[in-house]
Amino acid sequence: MPEFSEENARALLALATFIGAAALPFLFRVAFGRRRRKGRSRAFVSVALALGRRRRLVLLRTAGAERLLLLGEKSDLAIEADVAAAAPPPAEEPQEPSQLRGLFPLGLVSLLAGVAVGTLCGAFRLALDAAGRLRSSIPDWFADRPLLGVAIMAAGAALAAGLAAFLVRRFVPAAVGSGIPHVESVIDGDEPPSPPLLLPVKFVGGLLAIGAGLALGREGPSVQMGATLAHQFGCYFRYDWRDQQSLLAAGAGAGLAAAFNAPLAGAAFVLEELLRRFDMRHATIALGASVGAISVVRLMDGPTPELSVATHYQTGTLDIPLGLALGAAMGLASLAYNRAILGALDIADRSRWPAETKAALVGAGVGAIGFLAPDLVGGGDNLTQKTLDGAFALDVLPLVFALRFALGVVSYAAGTPGGLFAPLLALGAEIGLFFGLLIAGLFIPGEDAQAMGMKFALIGMAAFFAAVVRAPLTGMILITEMTDNSELLLPMLAACFSAMAIAAVCRNEPIYDALKDRSARLARRAET
Repeated sequence: MPEFSEENARALLALATFIGAAALPFLFRVAFGRRRRKGRSRAFVSVALALGRRRRLVLLRTAGAERLLLLGEKSDLAIEADVAAAAPPPAEEPQEPSQLRGLFPLGLVSLLAGVAVGTLCGAFRLALDAAGRLRSSIPDWFADRPLLGVAIMAAGAALAAGLAAFLVRRFVPAAVGSGIPHVESVIDGDEPPSPPLLLPVKFVGGLLAIGAGLALGREGPSVQMGATLAHQFGCYFRYDWRDQQSLLAAGAGAGLAAAFNAPLAGAAFVLEELLRRFDMRHATIALGASVGAISVVRLMDGPTPELSVATHYQTGTLDIPLGLALGAAMGLASLAYNRAILGALDIADRSRWPAETKAALVGAGVGAIGFLAPDLVGGGDNLTQKTLDGAFALDVLPLVFALRFALGVVSYAAGTPGGLFAPLLALGAEIGLFFGLLIAGLFIPGEDAQAMGMKFALIGMAAFFAAVVRAPLTGMILITEMTDNSELLLPMLAACFSAMAIAAVCRNEPIYDALKDRSARLARRAET
């Protein structure tokens, strides 16, 4: 019998997973019967209370409503036509095990939704990788004709960015930018869920914008696509809004897990950033969606971590106080970063040029830079990997950081789909590398400056994430899973604490809260 290669085994496992996922909805329908049958709805008496000999107070329950009736000898009186609508919403209480009996079928739906999210976001990753390889190959093709190469890349990036902005403006305006603030607004009940049309708009628009080289992350489109797709599962199985909300948040976490190959970070993101509360129901659903998504992504792209760290670092005596110092610097840097993002959006909104024109101009500039320095454009994964490898000298890092900082700010204001996670991780790594090289060169004679810089580049990623997003647990888990390295958790924790403390003292609002408040102000202004 011929032996199966690893590729054949992986393909067979992927096929079995997809077949099982396709059959799961039918098994779910047979087992739990979530869909209601068509026909006359049934009514039954839930509570009956005798008032004397000839009167009764009856709570009549039908599909979708509860009615309070006063039944008498000669006439009946409807006291309340819809008790559920009139009653104030009950305060949330800790769920007892008896209240969790619907968790198992909902967990199966979250797992199925995670498989669908992983398939969609995995395809998005593969498409972005192909676009990145194409973009990186153009400078080699036109090495002997650089002017023609710059013109081709600038024109192509301008066309792609302009088309991405057109898709957003014309079809689904909520698909602009990261999408995470919109997901949070939907969960809070401030905005309606996105229509299914968001999926192709976010996919194609994100592919065009990020593939053209704009300094945007793939996690923003992945999170919003995951939330929208999981919400459609909740609608299909006719869950109430509370369960749809849980599925929507879990789908967003599954999108983050698929974007960075980090399942625990996806679940932590749901609880820490999106829902901002922890209970067994939400944790179970979030983990189920992340498991389903990451299983498919690893079948498609393999289990290799996103970033490789060649050296295993031991925590030294000075790492914790130095981590506190680095975190303080990150808190100040986050203030500049958040204000730059919001200021650039305000400038873009005040411009009278069409959204497509603004995006095309940004794309043209990014395309020209991409021909001269391919690693400085795009989501930033290659730049982050080079930073963790210590590939930049101390005197070059300020220029690299300034250019990348400006590219990220301008790209986000272009009005195309794209996230902030990957770009800010690259900036955090650069600040950390600069800090480590500087400290080793000035204050610690005999220390391996490059090794120390690479160590603090890793710590700086988590600290800058914590300062900007204000989600330290998600940041630390994300960096740990992306690098498959957990040896620096203690100094990382110190740096995240210091970064958040300084950001709070400076009254630097978390970036997604600020973006959500900004969108709400613009919506109110448009109504008046």
